[in-house]
Amino acid sequence: MRQKASNEESASGEEKTRTQGSQTLLRGLDMLDKVIDGPVRLADLAARMQLTRSTTHRLANALIDRGFLTFLPREGYQLGPKLMQLGFLAQSQADVVQIGRPHLEALATLSEDTVHLGRLDGDLALYLDKIPGRRRVDISSRIGDRQPLTSTGLGKALLLDDREPHWRRLFDADHEAGDVKIAYDVWLDRMKGYVEAGRTFDLEENEDQIRCVAAPIRDASGAIVAAISVSSAAQYMDDDRMQSLSDDVRETVRRISVDLGWSPDAKPPRRIQRR
Repeated sequence: MRQKASNEESASGEEKTRTQGSQTLLRGLDMLDKVIDGPVRLADLAARMQLTRSTTHRLANALIDRGFLTFLPREGYQLGPKLMQLGFLAQSQADVVQIGRPHLEALATLSEDTVHLGRLDGDLALYLDKIPGRRRVDISSRIGDRQPLTSTGLGKALLLDDREPHWRRLFDADHEAGDVKIAYDVWLDRMKGYVEAGRTFDLEENEDQIRCVAAPIRDASGAIVAAISVSSAAQYMDDDRMQSLSDDVRETVRRISVDLGWSPDAKPPRRIQRR
């Protein structure tokens, strides 16, 4: 009986230790969130954590020892160099094609149309992935293709954060090459609407009788790193369907962006005008 009681006490002690360890870990993670906006003094940090100053100080010191926090005299605690290291590692390991693939497959199943994923490659859109739709529609694109930015829905989605002078330079070059056939004022008016809507259209501008809806993918910094598009024959893409499909496309890029570390609070950086 004594042996059984001893075993029960030992198991109870181990469970208590695990619970306390989990609680400490969660508190440490919470503390990182509390200093995300910049240096925080001990008293303010304790108030945010709803802990005593001594407990907060002890936990903060443990995070400092591991490099997750640093302490600035007269200013307080802020995120440490270890998080920067982990952030770079996470970003280097994040393959947008691999991460995006299940989301693209789900969108292709939902829409029954062809779904593309691509990124910026100089002044062109590089197609990285393609999932054919179920409809009997021939979309001529291939993985590895490079297409004009100003006439494709995917390309325009990659440009949504850029400034008008850069838009104009790209448009003029594509217009001269015969890749875009509408007037600049019409194109510009549409682009401004696309910025507000958070998605873009290809209204048979890149390929006759083919329309598409596209939207940008963002990383943890809020920057556009890729885009997706849903393409189909114009007969399946009337104005009403393009509007309703916009919700599905925006939701898909939101999910991919979240998987890449993006959050709604991330503000997209202002791009420097490229020459």
